[in-house]
Amino acid sequence: MGLQGTSYGWCRWCSLQPIRGEPCNHQIYQIWELVEMLSFWYRCCPDLLGESVRPLFVQSHMDTDTKAFLKHSQEKSGWLFTQLYHSLVSTVLSPMVSRTSINGFLGRGSMFVFSADQFQQLLRIGPDWEANRLLDLGAGDGGVTEVMGVHFKQVYATEVSPPMKWHLQRRNYTLLGIDEWQHTGFQYDVISCLNLLDRCDDPLHLLRDIRSSLVPKTGRLVLAAVLPFQPYIEVGGKWERPKEHLKIAGKTWEEQVTNLCSEVFKRAGFELEAVTRLPYLCEGDMYNDYYVLDDAVFVLKASEDTGDSPQ
Repeated sequence: MGLQGTSYGWCRWCSLQPIRGEPCNHQIYQIWELVEMLSFWYRCCPDLLGESVRPLFVQSHMDTDTKAFLKHSQEKSGWLFTQLYHSLVSTVLSPMVSRTSINGFLGRGSMFVFSADQFQQLLRIGPDWEANRLLDLGAGDGGVTEVMGVHFKQVYATEVSPPMKWHLQRRNYTLLGIDEWQHTGFQYDVISCLNLLDRCDDPLHLLRDIRSSLVPKTGRLVLAAVLPFQPYIEVGGKWERPKEHLKIAGKTWEEQVTNLCSEVFKRAGFELEAVTRLPYLCEGDMYNDYYVLDDAVFVLKASEDTGDSPQ
């Protein structure tokens, strides 16, 4: 997973400023503006969704875990000397090292995709639900993996960044190679692919590998995609177009969600079980308290129709 220090599309970066003392009219307006902005992160127009997608939309809301992440991000952005050090190191290393690895080395840029409650709501499970195996593809520092991992006896993860691999090993997750997880001899109850589809070279091949690696019938894919969909892959410190460029039709969040379900997922042999709109949050820096992009989070199951041939 990776979120850059820029924004595009339907969301923007935000900076939370504490209000001290009695709020004046201007500050009250700022409060209402902030409330409106935060509610926008979760807003969906069901009438714009396709007929097959509409009844499967799950409405999410700002919750305690999300607020805690935002509060912690705001506090960290105020650590002036730490942020100056991070900025200097990032500037020196960025021509040679990927942003993901820089963040892993510095211990910054943690991501927030969903809370424990939001994950459970999407999968329609309770706090005590447990299964055997979770695989988190492109797990980063393991922060989001931890939200899901409490429900599984064994947690596996893939990651290409060496510093991020170290973070995952510290959490005692089993690391698998990017060409290894498909050939372990066992299958997974849940595979998560969070904001990875637009950052891989061959996304349809990845989806088909995931489908064949899930436990038959009960296995589920939890997939998050930043919308609008803008695929790039990071090579060293540079961004390049992937080998296979998925073109997602639609001008709105709802239209692109519908197109992903009816075209891309169907071609890969998946059908939709649930979808929600969530903010994809990243810790900020000395300039902004946090960064945010617009996510669609899907729960998918293998369809009886296998979709296009893997060939």
